[in-house]
Amino acid sequence: MRRLLALLCILPGLLRAEAPVPTYDVVIYGGTSAAIIAAVQAKKMGKTVIVVSPDRHLGGLSSGGLGWTDSGDKSVIGGLSRDFYHRVWQAYQRPEAWKHEPREKFGNKGQGTVAMDAGERTMWIFEPSVAEAVFEGYVKDFQLIVERDEWLDRARGVEKAGGRIASLRTLSGKTYRGRVFIDATYEGDLMAAAGVSYTFGREPNAAFDETLNGIQLAHAKSHQFAGKVDPYVVEGDPKSGLLPRIQDIPVGGKDGEGDRKIQAYNFRMCLTKVDANRVPFPRPAGYDPKQYALLARALQQGATHVFGKFDLIPNAKTDTNNHGPFSTDNIGMNWDYPDASYERRREIVAEHRQYQQGYLYFLANDPAVPAKIREAFAQWGLAKDEFTDNGHWPHQIYVREARRMTADVVVNENHLKRKIPTPRSVGMGSYNMDSHNVQRIVVKDADGKAYVRNEGDVQVNPGRPYPIDYGALVPKKAECSNLLVPVCVSCTHIAYGSIRMEPVFMILGQSAATAAVLALEQGVAVQDVPYADLSARLLADGQILDKAAGPRPVRRDPKELPGITVDDADAKLTGTWTESGASPAYLGVGYRHDAKGEHGAVTATFATPLPKAGKYEVFLAVVPNANRATNAQVTVRHAAGSTEVAVNLSKGPAGNLVSLGTYEFAADQPASVTIGNAGANGFVVIDAVNWQAR
Repeated sequence: MRRLLALLCILPGLLRAEAPVPTYDVVIYGGTSAAIIAAVQAKKMGKTVIVVSPDRHLGGLSSGGLGWTDSGDKSVIGGLSRDFYHRVWQAYQRPEAWKHEPREKFGNKGQGTVAMDAGERTMWIFEPSVAEAVFEGYVKDFQLIVERDEWLDRARGVEKAGGRIASLRTLSGKTYRGRVFIDATYEGDLMAAAGVSYTFGREPNAAFDETLNGIQLAHAKSHQFAGKVDPYVVEGDPKSGLLPRIQDIPVGGKDGEGDRKIQAYNFRMCLTKVDANRVPFPRPAGYDPKQYALLARALQQGATHVFGKFDLIPNAKTDTNNHGPFSTDNIGMNWDYPDASYERRREIVAEHRQYQQGYLYFLANDPAVPAKIREAFAQWGLAKDEFTDNGHWPHQIYVREARRMTADVVVNENHLKRKIPTPRSVGMGSYNMDSHNVQRIVVKDADGKAYVRNEGDVQVNPGRPYPIDYGALVPKKAECSNLLVPVCVSCTHIAYGSIRMEPVFMILGQSAATAAVLALEQGVAVQDVPYADLSARLLADGQILDKAAGPRPVRRDPKELPGITVDDADAKLTGTWTESGASPAYLGVGYRHDAKGEHGAVTATFATPLPKAGKYEVFLAVVPNANRATNAQVTVRHAAGSTEVAVNLSKGPAGNLVSLGTYEFAADQPASVTIGNAGANGFVVIDAVNWQAR
């Protein structure tokens, strides 16, 4: 009887015993676009895979408002990344997809190419809800196991044995065992919890012989106040204190020196003017108009350059990003985010949301805003049919950078410019090296007058697409031999400014999963996967690992033009010009634009000696687009003095050569043409100037 009673006491415990924890071939932590694409690839290669996602919504920024794809050169986007954009294209082939505007009214405008490419069967511009549906389609089509709202126990949740991760445990108490792990988060939380080396912030230029890293005050000329705006509560009185949103600290060092600060975050908003689908900008709880006093002062001084980044996506909606000196970018308010606790990160996200919603409400309602601007903003509102479970606000903040792994290979500016070889390419990037402003500080002019300055903005084209080395995806072998990191890759701050694009994350997610499977099949550490096998499988699956070697291709050789031509590469520049090659009709290897910033301070002078005195017709090579200035001011210097010519850069004749007139030139002085952006009503673009004898 005693034995029976003892058995009866033990039996309930036995009945409650948990089932054994399964072991998956591949465990992916994260809910980003890279995570889902990695899961698809692992499943396609016949492995068991689970996605452990802290997010309820899948896709990260791709479904979180970034519908105006920062794609760069689309020809180097292959594999499953391209398949994602193909699936988006398929979604918009259905007539029922066009709810708020006819398909033909959309306009088909994209970044450098059309939004809907019928020839390539891809679409690069899309609504957040459509992107999320595509990711959920992957889950359904490939029968992916996804555990949502599961947050890694960062303190004690990673079990390692023999230099390998054995399992991860979440805050809910669930354990996930695996043979290979992939950290596909924007923050690199699994990587950090596994004891893998990482960094964040900006390296000094000297660390990797770079030119664009570290503090960038002199270089940061875009997204600046047009005039010198006084920073103090009482103008001219430092004792009155600083206006809100100005960091009460010195810049922190000289240009090119490193720090631990990171570029600004914001939310990529989905807005609309369609009344039936528009939710007026709400007044957020705790709204304080004083937070926008700096903007109000700039407007009082006559500034008109306020936020205006409304990139159109289907159904009369926008992907609305930052733009201007005081914008949706919450400058300097996220520096502790990378290593912060979950609680602190939630505080940072909440503060960013309150700031950005308050900013919109301020622009649309506050009497300090000029009526013309106020009325224009009041026409906009949040899209009612987007982010319906989050007050129509994006569920994902734009984490432009957080942690970056420190591996044996650290990709830097020189890799992107192809000054350093990349022997083990697993995908390509092409976008500008793009860092948003990092801090807003007080500086003084030569007369000692204090004014506000933003610091950190860099936008430089790497020249042409570049390969990304496999070594940037794997930790040092001694630290962990079964982990791949396709998002928080090993690179410098400025290199990450180009790599951090959603198409690239998907590319690297697929490559990471491929390497994970090969490591399993060959019984080797991820660091020891034979590159010949990896590259062969990646190519077979449609990845683009490189483009033809050699110099950046020339679209049209300037030497083919009659007369004498000076390319933009040989012009004397003042202010900040951003290199580009997005629009195809240019001379040489690209062109430059002014980013609609530093009005009046950006100029380019094209000068050349002429073979003999006489009459020459002068031509300006333009790269037309609807967003270009229609009133660009050009100065032609000739024997009789100088002539001012207003040029419409939005249109171009055959050959895109706009005549600036015919003038007499002396033989003993250089001929020159200067173009600037003072008073320009759009982008000012420079390509070349040509002189032809008449």
